[in-house]
Amino acid sequence: MPSHRLAVVGHIEWIRFARVPAVPEAGGIVHASETWEGAGGGGGVAAVQLAKLAGSSLFLSALGDDRTADEARADLATKSVELHAATRPEPTRTALTMIDDRHERTIVTLGDRLHPLEDDPLPWDRLAEVDGVLFTAGDAGVVRRARRARVLVATSRALDVLAEADVPIDAIVGSAVDPAERYDRGDLPIEPGVVVRTEGSSGGTWETTDGRTGRYAPVPPPGPIVDTYGAGDSFEAGLTYGLAIGLDVADAVVLATRCGAYAVSGRGPTGGQLRAADLD
Repeated sequence: MPSHRLAVVGHIEWIRFARVPAVPEAGGIVHASETWEGAGGGGGVAAVQLAKLAGSSLFLSALGDDRTADEARADLATKSVELHAATRPEPTRTALTMIDDRHERTIVTLGDRLHPLEDDPLPWDRLAEVDGVLFTAGDAGVVRRARRARVLVATSRALDVLAEADVPIDAIVGSAVDPAERYDRGDLPIEPGVVVRTEGSSGGTWETTDGRTGRYAPVPPPGPIVDTYGAGDSFEAGLTYGLAIGLDVADAVVLATRCGAYAVSGRGPTGGQLRAADLD
């Protein structure tokens, strides 16, 4: 398979995990049987997934000037992610994620989300050299810079910014079950070329501006479910990779579904993700 260059523009969070029997009720206390941590957030998870598929990835983001930022940089560097992050005076955002006996994750974020801004001194010109970019967070100017890539995929969680940028989006990923991640035709001034609506473990649907539609089935994970953190972000990364290497929409969605399924079979932000070797 030929080499392709992939990038993510978005946010990083340092995630601390606690395995608990169940999320406590108000006023309750539970004891964690296991804990672990690592770099995550939508951008961080996607950057690692792209690196596992393409060999490496470029990641433009923002971090605080603190020890947590140093830990995130070091963690991503070990996973073939080339991170360029603007430095902010605010602390790097962290999150506590509780994994219950059903393997579901409940997340509490701590601090404001830090994301790149158009005026940040980051290597924006390199986005014109990549085959595909996934946008998870940033301002409208950043979206316009990301549009220089051949393929631009975005999450529906950034609708306001995408609308302000007013540039064509090749694909947007939304949710058919979560109102906070819903996308309806007409939500953006320029209709995305592809709209994917996920339905969790039930699969999902896709449609294109030229009238094609399809439904994709869920893919069984390669092993027991460990936790569901990062499955959606891995899905978005897989879709970006598939479209960037020239797959048809239906095939790109199948690849994305495999990425989401593999993600739930591993522990932590990026455990279990689909690798290039798994594509053979």
